[in-house]
Amino acid sequence: MKKVLLFLPQGFEVLEASAFIDVMGWNLLEGDGTTRLHTCGLRREVVSSFDQRCIVDHVIDEVDAGAFDALAIPGGFEQYGYYTDAFDERFLQLIRVFNGSRKPIATVCVAALPVAKSGLLAGKEGTTYPSQKRRELLKSYDVQVVDRRIVITGNIITSLGPSTAIDVGLMLLATLTSEENANAVGRLMGFR
Repeated sequence: MKKVLLFLPQGFEVLEASAFIDVMGWNLLEGDGTTRLHTCGLRREVVSSFDQRCIVDHVIDEVDAGAFDALAIPGGFEQYGYYTDAFDERFLQLIRVFNGSRKPIATVCVAALPVAKSGLLAGKEGTTYPSQKRRELLKSYDVQVVDRRIVITGNIITSLGPSTAIDVGLMLLATLTSEENANAVGRLMGFR
């Protein structure tokens, strides 16, 4: 069983998180049955953007990164405290641990920013939400900002925004299983 850790920072965007939940869940039930998703946060209860409350499976201090095969990170809104959690050193260290084991790290929208802040995209290509403010912040971490929907840099996926969430989820699934399986799941979900 491939285990995906979905980190939910305060202020995460529900649509972006749900893409990972649905893709891995559809694969569990209708695909090859080999993926299970677990949620994680800095605290047991996390409030998303637009004030939805979620109880996570794991608090970050309990997580053994070695027990997981991939890390998924949704973006979120500054107004709801996203960067306070996303830039927390405990989370940045978790990102580094996943990368040190060359495990896939899949991000949507501004979730590229904590990955960049952790130092993993320095001198490499990446993308994020297409506002000047967010692109300048990404660039400040020495990232070569690229204007593409999705950018794959080694084991790291970055993307432009919410509209890319399902594609990123399916790309992560292909990495964990196979392209054929991800395409089959995408077709079942009506996205391919």
